[in-house]
Amino acid sequence: MWDDFSEYLIQHYAHADCLVEVGVGHFNQVAMNLQRRLKVNIIMTDIKPCHEYIVQDDITRPDLKIYKGAQLIYSIRPPEELHPHLQRLAEKVGADLIIKTFSTDSLNTPLKMKLINYKKATFYQMCSP
Repeated sequence: MWDDFSEYLIQHYAHADCLVEVGVGHFNQVAMNLQRRLKVNIIMTDIKPCHEYIVQDDITRPDLKIYKGAQLIYSIRPPEELHPHLQRLAEKVGADLIIKTFSTDSLNTPLKMKLINYKKATFYQMCSP
């Protein structure tokens, strides 16, 4: 599934200058895969970074400088209460948003997002205007 998710991002965002993964935690497999396969700046953020290459940021009070210029903000299995914060952030910086929920979670955003089924990967996407 993670290869399929990465493949979707590669196919749709290879032209981008910057992608940001929010709430990377200890699971950086997707970001590392993207860094190996794309010539794109990949920024990883988390409220409690576990590595020095992860930028500390609180998505409920984001530092907009981190996200400026990002064409995509994505988050893998974020808690439902963070979904609206992710959506507001993407709207503020003019980025697309992808939320990969747990299979048992529902989407908790004020605006509708499109459900994408790409091979074995299922996630929600909102494209910037």
